[in-house]
Amino acid sequence: MAAGCAVAMCTALAAPVAAAGGTTTTTSTTKPTIVLVHGAFADASSWNGVVERLERRGYTVIAPANPLRGLYSDSTYIASVLDSIKGPIVLAGHSYGGAVISTAAAANPRVKSLVYVSALMPDVGESGMSLGAKFPSELGTATKSVPYRAGGVSGTDLYLKPDRLHPVFAADLPESTARVMAVTQRPAATTAFSETAKVAAWKHIPSWFLVAKQDKTINPDQERFEAKRAGSHTVEIDSSHVAMVSHPDAVTALLLQAATATDPTRPALAATGTTRGAQAQTALTGIAAGSLIAGTGAVLLGRRLRRSQPCHCSGTASSSA
Repeated sequence: MAAGCAVAMCTALAAPVAAAGGTTTTTSTTKPTIVLVHGAFADASSWNGVVERLERRGYTVIAPANPLRGLYSDSTYIASVLDSIKGPIVLAGHSYGGAVISTAAAANPRVKSLVYVSALMPDVGESGMSLGAKFPSELGTATKSVPYRAGGVSGTDLYLKPDRLHPVFAADLPESTARVMAVTQRPAATTAFSETAKVAAWKHIPSWFLVAKQDKTINPDQERFEAKRAGSHTVEIDSSHVAMVSHPDAVTALLLQAATATDPTRPALAATGTTRGAQAQTALTGIAAGSLIAGTGAVLLGRRLRRSQPCHCSGTASSSA
């Protein structure tokens, strides 16, 4: 298993490799544009290490600003970015960015692959809050609410508590880096996590999923459940929530698999609305808003970090279905 992971995640992928479910991937004659969508509490610089590696491979990469104002408005904005791109697209999202890409890609036939990095992956009718309530995490110990007013509109923003950012969100990064991330974070409006998905692009677009086994922001069992339900080609690595910052090689390798897949075959979708094992909790009624927010898979991302680490994979690149 470890040897298989070393091949799938840590090599150059110059030759064809076997993806999940027996699918063969090979270099495409036309390279897709790779679009990287960040999550809450962050900006596009969280993808810096991945961007550098993809560009060295000759890929065109776009990492747009995710407004973090609400699922509906954010996904509409990202969809407009996609409309400006010619040719095939690989669309990736980290954490809350996963919910955004699941909606933004739904009406765009040029999106050939979806990649989720320790991300939210809601089905129709689900939200970050409802998923988090079924799979609790430690995020509730790390957030604070702050009212905001802008342009005649008011609402509530969520911030990360500076002293909780490192242990809960970025435990495999230096504390000095976590302190900078805390100071430079961008807040996310609570509507980003409370608005329910109206579409789920992963139902008709092949997907890849990276599960961060040491994630304390989104429960790893939630990530596994989402990936299995979608029939995603899945890898698991020993990483905190910010895998694209602490393990850019592993994230880049998964993106390359999605980018070079030729007519990928996805396993049949699992039944929706069910959860995985004893971790599942059903009723949302009576759960306080703070608990819901606490359980969401809101993001934590890193800023302006050039630090990279080698891939420490724990399994092969295989389907979780």
